[in-house]
Amino acid sequence: MKKIIIAIDGFSSTGKSTLAKQLAKELGYVYVDTGAMYRAVTYFAMQNHWVFEEYLDKEQVVQNLNKVQLRFQFNDALGFAEMYLNGENVEKEIRTLEVSQKVSRIAEISEVRAKLVQQQQEMGQDKGIVMDGRDIGTVVFPEAELKIFMTASAETRAERRYKELLEKGQTVTYEEVLENVEQRDYIDTHREDSPLVQAEDAVVIDNSDLTREEQFAKVMELVKQKIS
Repeated sequence: MKKIIIAIDGFSSTGKSTLAKQLAKELGYVYVDTGAMYRAVTYFAMQNHWVFEEYLDKEQVVQNLNKVQLRFQFNDALGFAEMYLNGENVEKEIRTLEVSQKVSRIAEISEVRAKLVQQQQEMGQDKGIVMDGRDIGTVVFPEAELKIFMTASAETRAERRYKELLEKGQTVTYEEVLENVEQRDYIDTHREDSPLVQAEDAVVIDNSDLTREEQFAKVMELVKQKIS
């Protein structure tokens, strides 16, 4: 059975990572959460006070990219790899609303995208990989055998994200999360470098009314067609 590259793109909070983890586990593939990579760079910038709500010191971010060391380390207990920034596990820190509010601005920086895209392409050289993000099927792996583009209404995505943050003990309001989702949608689709767009040969999955099980079954059928 041949190994392929599965590229999953789409809007924020559509469950890209959840689906990618399911597929990787089922297929025995490597899973790469590219969003975690951008979040880690964002967290690094926040630690150094280079990005705030209304301020971004792009020059400092670019000049210090060589100080950003990223790696994924598999956690047997969780069943997936966690993000390490300069040797420190930052999986919890990068999933906050504060990071979510700033990550799209960091992801707009061309030098950041170039550095991370290069790393992502190296990860997929041997195929057998599931990667999710915003530009996987269009920029990172335009030759991917299977491309999925995920979407859902902003309200549905905000509700999912809101519940997820509450379960993690964070103090947020639904209105804050919805505003963040809509802002990220706008920035992601309007940035000059690698904007979020659907690849021409991508299969669109609108999961507004799908359960995780229904979505997984639907995508696994697509996978089987490609690897058989």
